[in-house]
Amino acid sequence: MPKPRPMVGQNHHSNSLNGNGNRVTLKFLAKQLDLSPTTISVVISDSPLAATIAEKTKKRIWEAVRKFNYRPNVFARYLHGKRTYCVAVLVPDIGDEFSSSLISGIEKRLAQQGYFYFVVSHRGAPELIEKSPDTLLDRGVEGMIFINTPLGRVLPVPVVAVSDITEAPDVSSIVIDNARAARLALKHLRALGHRKIAFFRGPDGNGDTEDRWESVKSAAAELRVQIDPKLTRGLGKYPECNDTTMADLGYHAAKELLKASRDFTALVAFNDGSAIGAIRAFRDAGLKVPKDISVIGFDDIDQAAFNVPRLTTIRQPLTRMGELAASTLIKRIEHPEEKSAEILVEPMLVVRESTCALAASQTAARNSRLRKTTKR
Repeated sequence: MPKPRPMVGQNHHSNSLNGNGNRVTLKFLAKQLDLSPTTISVVISDSPLAATIAEKTKKRIWEAVRKFNYRPNVFARYLHGKRTYCVAVLVPDIGDEFSSSLISGIEKRLAQQGYFYFVVSHRGAPELIEKSPDTLLDRGVEGMIFINTPLGRVLPVPVVAVSDITEAPDVSSIVIDNARAARLALKHLRALGHRKIAFFRGPDGNGDTEDRWESVKSAAAELRVQIDPKLTRGLGKYPECNDTTMADLGYHAAKELLKASRDFTALVAFNDGSAIGAIRAFRDAGLKVPKDISVIGFDDIDQAAFNVPRLTTIRQPLTRMGELAASTLIKRIEHPEEKSAEILVEPMLVVRESTCALAASQTAARNSRLRKTTKR
């Protein structure tokens, strides 16, 4: 089994020496600044108490930290408190934009609080998913963050889940408000005149699939948008131990839609990856986005803004969600009495170039092209 890779914030992994060849300590900084070590510690650890300290003082402290290249002595903290200040992140694939954006936020918050972390990228392999928590516990982690990763048992450390598919009790979760997200997407398309809308249902095993699909159905009923089973395609099973991407899944699902010879003017994709794959499939079939088919995604990954056309999407603040996951985990580690909770994050509609108004003059031309496509 691959070993977890240690990941550390760059501000917490090297020794620094003063002019006399001695390690720079809090006491050294305190003497240089004529401040108490406690005041300096509160500022550099981003403690809530830092809000009570004058901005001028905080600026002086950070200038001294940079000048003397100060690094907190994590080993000394361990000896003092018998703690490791290490946590773990379990994720299907560290390389996809969804996960990497979350990890960016996690790393930022952990570094601010002086924590290290391990990351395990399991690619959906059941053995890795089952054994990794025990391996990480052996390495002394004080808590774990599960990103779109199942957990069916109680662990002896706090757990926070993002894109939650855990079944264990006492797990805190960071979740997007899928109900609001679905309404935003369908209201946008409806306002543009679209009534015949196709849908991608997420892959089985993805943490957002069930909640998002139920939210889409509820929003459709509320807005009187018909969901035609013939215009709905699932994305199969969540990619496991192979090179299948969301774009691949979206591409093939869109080709299946076109083979059904159904008349639709818009597509609500499960996420940005599947939306981008669908756009390519439509283009390969001789259709234009958004002139022939409007497409809306979900997540607002970096590629969405640079796709051709630029993708209209529902934004999840992924980096912020990562920060929330890390903050929640640290709070539960340092305050064991804290109960698990669900933190709901608000989505936002980002309108770009992949959606447009449905004009009567465009509909006839589009139907003609679609009929030609289905005869191929």
